[in-house]
Amino acid sequence: MSSFLETACLASFLFLMIVPGVYGVHLYLLMFLSFWRRSSVRRYQAATTTRYTRETPENLWPIVTTQIPLYNEVTVARRVIEAAARMDYPVGRHEVQILDDSSDETRELVDQTVLELRARGYDVSVVRRADRTNYKAGALAHGLKFSRGKYIAIFDADFVPDHQFLRKLVPLIESDPQAGCVQGRWGHLNAGENWITEGLALGIDGHFSVEQGARAWSGFLLNFNGTGGIWRRAAIDDPRVGGWHGDTITEDLDLSYRAQLVGWRVIYCNDVVSPAEIPADVNALKSQQRRWATGSIQTARKLLPLVWKSPISLLQKLEATLHLTQYSVSVFMLLMAIFGRTLLWTVPAEKAATWLGVSSVLVLAGAAAPSIAYMYARWTLSREVVGLLRLLKFILLGFGLAVNNGVAVLVGLVQRGGEFVRTPKSGASAQSRGRGQYASLRSKLWLFEIALGAFCLVQWAAFLKADHYVGGSFMLLYAFGLIAMGLGTRRQTAARTAAHAPPRSIPAAPVHLETSPEPAMRISA
Repeated sequence: MSSFLETACLASFLFLMIVPGVYGVHLYLLMFLSFWRRSSVRRYQAATTTRYTRETPENLWPIVTTQIPLYNEVTVARRVIEAAARMDYPVGRHEVQILDDSSDETRELVDQTVLELRARGYDVSVVRRADRTNYKAGALAHGLKFSRGKYIAIFDADFVPDHQFLRKLVPLIESDPQAGCVQGRWGHLNAGENWITEGLALGIDGHFSVEQGARAWSGFLLNFNGTGGIWRRAAIDDPRVGGWHGDTITEDLDLSYRAQLVGWRVIYCNDVVSPAEIPADVNALKSQQRRWATGSIQTARKLLPLVWKSPISLLQKLEATLHLTQYSVSVFMLLMAIFGRTLLWTVPAEKAATWLGVSSVLVLAGAAAPSIAYMYARWTLSREVVGLLRLLKFILLGFGLAVNNGVAVLVGLVQRGGEFVRTPKSGASAQSRGRGQYASLRSKLWLFEIALGAFCLVQWAAFLKADHYVGGSFMLLYAFGLIAMGLGTRRQTAARTAAHAPPRSIPAAPVHLETSPEPAMRISA
């Protein structure tokens, strides 16, 4: 029995190590592919944009509708609306559509901002619904009924679109009839605000510069990131695609995969950047990560059967599977924190040392993949060498989110749809810190995070000598990361709960409202 128990514990220990290692190797491959194709793609895209701009008269550029979905965003609403309206594009061929589901003073601010912009000649309108059915996906779908654009640009509230965004991306999608979407890169308005934004900025740069580039430039399926991109309306309206769906909380990932499975392509342009605000507090970060983790697993449940039945190549299917399930690594990280090192308690010290040595190589190889890939990404973007302190902040974020994201993955396995809990914004920028007006949805797992962090610390100390003072170092990283996340959640009190308050009636600004046959309203001239 003891021999069986030893074998079972060793097998379980190695399984917890190997699965994350697979995703680590996958990231190494993506890094290689992005390096291999980056230069040629950049040259091609630059040439395409230059040629289209030179050969196309202003009056023949396609009409574009920019949609801005809002829900209680009083701190950032004016900023994004004004930036979108001021984007450079031929006169009369760009409309901005504010999809406002707000239930607070954001409504008045939006109406006032729109009136000011219309008085200066900008084509800006507001569309409102009777309720928030299907949340962001429902707002985007509803707004399409009142839009006139051949292409639909989308920006979340915390973004500040670049003045040349449309001029640079429209030629890319217009020049490729099979392109259903073109995605730009996210930039950062407040990357240096604190240790959370510094670490997360590194991760976001890695996602866009390595992962998105490698997938797009190598013929793999990739995702529209929900903002900072442009959709071809025909792709959304394609009956085989089915438009925006509300049965997952990552409607962007869902739509982009469904479109690609029927033949539409998604273009990625690394050189067009839209700066955005990064979550600067623990609860806002957790809220964002929960949504992404739960939604990606919901999309995997929904679409992986279709992926494997589709006529795409085996390599594309394998990569899509790893892509859609990548948040599942958090479950294995969580199990590793709870059981990993203690599984070797039943194994003789000499035998455990051998297996710990082997597993440490796997752990280091897998755990180092994001750090190496994202350091490479930062180098390609700005020729910046990432310092050890910033790298440590990124690593601690990854370990610290294991509980939050692991639970979110499990929710995604059993839950269909769910509330779209948007990430509160503060209006922060590189010049100043924002003043948050909305409370983040407070995680209830902080006690467990602190307790698990303390347990990891005990494991590290208990095996310190047996691990030759270095073998169990990952438990120390778990301890610091989990305790930091738990304490960060505990300290933040819900100063305001407007983000989750029931809707209240707010009178609009004194403007003429044209009520459509649908439950919506548009500010008209």
